[in-house]
Amino acid sequence: MGAGALTLFAYPRRYVDTEPVLQALSHRAYRRLFAAQVVALAGTGLATVALGLLAYDLAGEHAGSVLGTALAIKMVAYVVVAPLAAAAVARLPRRRVLVGADLLRLAAAVSLPFVGEVWQVYVLIFVLQAASATFTPTFQSVIPDVLPDERDYTAALSLSRLAYDLESVLSPTIAAALLLVVPSSALFFGTAAGFAGSALLVVSVAVPHRTSAQDDEDAPEMPFSQRARHGTALFLRTPTLRPVLALNLAVAAAGAYVLVQTVVIARAELGQGEDVVALLLAAVGVGSIAAALALPRLLRRVPERRVMLVGALVLTAATAAVPLALGAHATAGVVAIGALWVLVGAGWSAVETPVGRIIRRSVPRADLPAAFAAQFSLSHACWLVTYPLAGWLGDRHLAGTAGALAAVAAGATIVAARLWPRATAPADVTDEPDPALLTS
Repeated sequence: MGAGALTLFAYPRRYVDTEPVLQALSHRAYRRLFAAQVVALAGTGLATVALGLLAYDLAGEHAGSVLGTALAIKMVAYVVVAPLAAAAVARLPRRRVLVGADLLRLAAAVSLPFVGEVWQVYVLIFVLQAASATFTPTFQSVIPDVLPDERDYTAALSLSRLAYDLESVLSPTIAAALLLVVPSSALFFGTAAGFAGSALLVVSVAVPHRTSAQDDEDAPEMPFSQRARHGTALFLRTPTLRPVLALNLAVAAAGAYVLVQTVVIARAELGQGEDVVALLLAAVGVGSIAAALALPRLLRRVPERRVMLVGALVLTAATAAVPLALGAHATAGVVAIGALWVLVGAGWSAVETPVGRIIRRSVPRADLPAAFAAQFSLSHACWLVTYPLAGWLGDRHLAGTAGALAAVAAGATIVAARLWPRATAPADVTDEPDPALLTS
C-alpha cells in the first residue's frame, strides 16, 4: 500500500472515499491486526510447501500417506481443540491468548527442520495446529469489538478472505524463489518469522476487554464442560446459524475434491506438468478473490441468505460439471477445469465471507468467542469427513467422486435453504440480538 493511501486513511472516515473493502483499514488497531494475520498466513504458506518436501525426505514415495495423515491430524486438532481452548481461555485477556498461541506456533515451526522420524512430524503438526485452533477463533472474536460499524466489519471479512486467497496463490511462488538460494528446511524458519511478526503486531494493539458477565467477579462461573459445549449449543438452537452448518458441508465437499484431486487431474488425466497444477490451484484463489472484492457492495443490496445459497449452488454446479471437463483433451481440458475452479472459488467465498456477519448479528456479544470457536470447529469437522472421501473414492473413480461430492453439496444446500428463515435481521447490530433469532 502506498504512502498516499496511508495518508488518505489518516483523515476521518466520513471524508474518505475509498473502496468498501478497504474502509476497515482506516482504523489503526484493525490495520495492525490485519497485518498480523497477513504475516502469519505467509509463514503458514511457506510451511505447507516445506512440509511436503520434508515428508518426501522422510518417506520417499510414501510421502502422500504422511501428508494425508498430517492433514487428518490438523483437522482433528481443529475439531477437538478449538471448543476446548475457547472454554479454557474464556477468562484470559485475549491479547495474551493471541501472543501465546503465536509463540507456541513459532516453537513448533522452529523444531520441524530438526525432526528425523515421521512420528515427530505428527506431534509437532498437532501442536502447531492446536495453537492455530486457539488463535483463529480468538482473533475472529476481537474484530467485531475493534470494528463496531457493520460496513467496516463487512469490509474486514472480505479482507480476511482476501488474505487467505493471496496466501494460497503467492506463498508457493515465494517458496519456489527461496528454494533457489536456501535449503527446504530453511522455509520453516520463514514460517517462524511470520509467527514472530504476528505476535509483535498483536502486542502493539490495545485489544478491547471481553464484554461478558463472566468479567464480573461476583457472577457464577460456567463449568468448564458447559463452556466447552456452549458454542455448539448456540449453533444448534439459533435458527440463523443452523443453515451455516449445512453450508459448511457444501463448501467442504467441493473444496476437498479440488484440493485433493487437482494434482491427479492435471498430471494423470490431462498429462500436464507441475506448473499446470499450480495454475489450476491459483484459479480457485482468483475466483475467491473476485467474489471477496465484490461482496461488500453486494451485501448492501442483497440479503446474506440469497448470496450464500447462490454461492453454494455455483460451487455445486461447478463440481458436478467436472466429469464433462475430464472428457476434454489436453489444453481444452485444462481450460475447462480452470474455469470450473474459478467458479468453485467464487462460490466458496460467497458462502464463507458473510458467516461472521451472521454470527455477530445472531448471538450476544458476550457469546461471540464461543460462537466463533464453534464455527471454526464444526466447519473443520466437515473437512475431516470430505478429505478422506475425496481421496479414497477418487483413487477408484475420479469422475464419479466429483458427482458424489456434488450430490453431497447439493443436499447440504437444500437443507440450508429449508432451515434458513426468510426474515432478515435489522442492519444495525447491537450488543444483544433480536430475541426472535434465538428461539427455535
